[in-house]
Amino acid sequence: MSTQKHMPALALAAMHGRRRATLELAQELERVGFTGLYCASFGDGLGLCEALALTTSKIRFGTAISIIYTRHVNDWAQTSALVHELSGGRFHFGIGVSHGAIHRNLGITVGKPLADMRAFVKALREVPRVGELPPVVLAGLRDPMVRLAGEVAEGVVFANAARSHMGHSLALLPAEKRAGADFFVGNMIPTCISDDVAAAAAVNRKTLTGYVTLPNYREYWKKAGYVEEMEAIEKALERRDRDALPGLMSDRWLADTTLYGPASKVREGFEQWLAAGVRTPILVPSSANGNQLVAIREMMDCFAR
Repeated sequence: MSTQKHMPALALAAMHGRRRATLELAQELERVGFTGLYCASFGDGLGLCEALALTTSKIRFGTAISIIYTRHVNDWAQTSALVHELSGGRFHFGIGVSHGAIHRNLGITVGKPLADMRAFVKALREVPRVGELPPVVLAGLRDPMVRLAGEVAEGVVFANAARSHMGHSLALLPAEKRAGADFFVGNMIPTCISDDVAAAAAVNRKTLTGYVTLPNYREYWKKAGYVEEMEAIEKALERRDRDALPGLMSDRWLADTTLYGPASKVREGFEQWLAAGVRTPILVPSSANGNQLVAIREMMDCFAR
C-alpha cells in the first residue's frame, strides 16, 4: 500500500485537547502524500476515524485497533459501516482482543481469544440493515491469530513485531492472500527521529516498557529469538523492579522492533520493513523533543521531501 514515493502510514491518537489539531495535521499529512492514518483505541479511535472520513478526501485510514469487547457487535457494525460509507471506501476496521491487564481495568469478562474473535467477525457480518461493511483487519501477533486473520479477515495488523520474524508470520497466511494486493498487511512500529541516537533509543524503550510486561508479547519475542532478554525481564518483574526494564531491552531487540535515530536511518529502516513484506508500515511517532504533534512534524520533515 505504499505510494511511488514509498511514504509510510502514521499512527494517530485522539488525545483530549488536541483533537482538532490532530485533524488539521491529518489534512496536511494527506496533502504531502502519507499512505495512511491509523487510530489507536484510546481516546475513541473509531470516533476519530469518523472525523477523518469527513475532513479528508483520499488518504486511507482505519482503527488499529478497536477492542471488540468494549461495545456491542451491533454498535460496531453500525458505526463501522457508517464510516466506511462516508469515507468512500477508504476505511479499514482494525479489531483486536487486547490484553488481560486492560480487560481487568475495564471490568471486562472475556473468553478464549480465537473463539471470541471468530464469533465477533461472524456476528459483525450478520448484523442486518447496516449497509456495506469495511474490510476487517485482525490484530495479529502470535501464530494462531495470524492464521485466523488469513481465514476470516481482509487483513492483519501487527504491533511491535520483530522484523526478523516477519517472514515466519506472513508464511502462515494463505498463499493467495500473501500475493493479493487487497489483503492488508500492516505493523505498528514505534519510531523516534533524532540525531541523538541514545535519546531516541531511550524514547522507544520507554514506549515499549508497558508491552514487555505483557505475557503474550514476551512469548512472541521469545519465539522471535529474544529468549535471554525476555527471561531477564521476567525476573525483574518477579522482583517488582520495573525501573530495570529499559536496561534489559537489548540494542539488537530494539533495532528489530522499532525505528530510531537520524532521519536517514529511519528512512532506511522503513524500506527494510517494506522489503520484509509489510505492505503498510505504520510508524508510531514519538519525539525526544515534545509531544505527538511535535513527533508528527518530525515525521513530515523526514519523509515529505
